[in-house]
Amino acid sequence: MARDYSRFLPSATKAGTIKPDRSPLAKLGWQPFFAQQLSLDDLEEVQPVRVVEVHRNGLHVLGDGVDELVPPNVEATVGDWLLLDRQRPARSRVLDRKSVFKRRAPGKERKLQLIAANVDTVFITSSCNHDFNVARLERYVAMAFEADTMPVIVLTKADLCEDPSRFMSAASSVSDRVPVVLLNALTEEPARKLETWCRPGQTVAFMGSSGVGKSTLVNALFGNSDIKTGGIREDDSKGRHTTTRRQLHFNPEGCGFLDTPGMREIQLTDVEAGVADVFEDLTVLASQCRFKDCNHDSEPGCAINSAIRDGKVDPARLSRWRKLVAEERFNSSTLAERKAKDKSLQKLIRSVQKENRKTR
Repeated sequence: MARDYSRFLPSATKAGTIKPDRSPLAKLGWQPFFAQQLSLDDLEEVQPVRVVEVHRNGLHVLGDGVDELVPPNVEATVGDWLLLDRQRPARSRVLDRKSVFKRRAPGKERKLQLIAANVDTVFITSSCNHDFNVARLERYVAMAFEADTMPVIVLTKADLCEDPSRFMSAASSVSDRVPVVLLNALTEEPARKLETWCRPGQTVAFMGSSGVGKSTLVNALFGNSDIKTGGIREDDSKGRHTTTRRQLHFNPEGCGFLDTPGMREIQLTDVEAGVADVFEDLTVLASQCRFKDCNHDSEPGCAINSAIRDGKVDPARLSRWRKLVAEERFNSSTLAERKAKDKSLQKLIRSVQKENRKTR
């Protein structure tokens, strides 16, 4: 029987315009970007599936009639699309990603940790209380810009704050390219205020510290309470970890919602362009300094210091920029050095193995 290829490709109207595809794959976020990576041989031999959870014993994937675990040998993260090889599942191929979130893994080892892939919009969530931190928001936004994903800052618990406007003002100062939405997650506001980004076929991720209301927002957008939620400690507004792993959920309309555990430690790496985009105002000013290697400290002709004296730049913002630039350069260089050492070690091992074969 001839295989139906149409479900892998975007459908078109008679006028030649693309229309929403309501196929099972489209409801999982399948888009032309991924379909274009498939050859005719791929369509015959493999099946597209999406990673919705990562477990120690395998990857939980969903597809057209597929709901199973793939062996953990495949290097993938939540949100990835795989071409499932039924004969050799461990060799299933990861499709090129539209976007990918990553950070330096916690701990002493200089390893890279993938957080999520193929996210269209990230809701960077913070509550209007002690948890609010501009520096942390800047880190998340830098990650989003580097991942080529649309960031939206979502401020929750507005009903518990006497003056939410000050939080709105501070969040808006992060970047003029990032929308800021203030809402009460326990009302109908999430569905109304976030609907612009929650369209069929889109994947949105919720990132932020524990207890800021990420799971509550997901439940509000789903219209149910299936996802476990928790409160915060009243003395310091610290949240409890109610989401223990990254998991991708889909609503009936075909919008994917990725709930993530709270991340207080966000070590940036390989996000030089993202940091420059967040601090675009300072980057532009730095290009106007008299000296190209200006440290923006006490050098004559420093455009940034001039802007600080004129009250156009907050000194604290300059300090945060310097810190992120230094951190990103350190983490990126150490990761690059590790990769170079690993490559040299593998080359040495192959050389020794080759000599051993010759002597046998």
